Amino acid sequence: MIITATHINYYHICHRKLWLFSRGIQMEHTSEVVEEAKLIHESSYPQRSSKYTELDLGVAKIDFYDEKNKVVHEIKKSRKMETAHQWQVKYYLLLLRRAGVPEATAILEYPTLKKTMEVFLSDDDAHYLEEVEQEIEQITRQEKVPEKINKSFCKKCSYYDLCWVE
Repeated sequence: MIITATHINYYHICHRKLWLFSRGIQMEHTSEVVEEAKLIHESSYPQRSSKYTELDLGVAKIDFYDEKNKVVHEIKKSRKMETAHQWQVKYYLLLLRRAGVPEATAILEYPTLKKTMEVFLSDDDAHYLEEVEQEIEQITRQEKVPEKINKSFCKKCSYYDLCWVE
């Protein structure tokens, strides 16, 4: 199974969302929240695309990579899912490590909040992500969809209607 950074992100938010996504059920195109995040991503740093390169790692595409300093720049809308954001970016760093770039770091950027956060990948983080990869494979192989989790963020999730509207 090919595991992407999106799988890692969804694993840390909701296993049901992860399972649905892994079955090709994608609801992001119907979400105003996702559309707003996309707009922030595209408009926050207009000079960025000329300064950094897009890096395709096969299973992941990093939009803004500073090759000279080996820094991944990841733009997010809000810090509500900060833990998932951190693990998603650490997964990029793990993929870079596997591709022969062991010392890369990352910066999570929240332009609407004017906040940034440096992200590093430790050996413990890499080990944890390898365990997460195995757990993702187990979750996505399950016959039945995981149970709903009923969290406050469910109402803003792009899969909300699929999970909660009857």
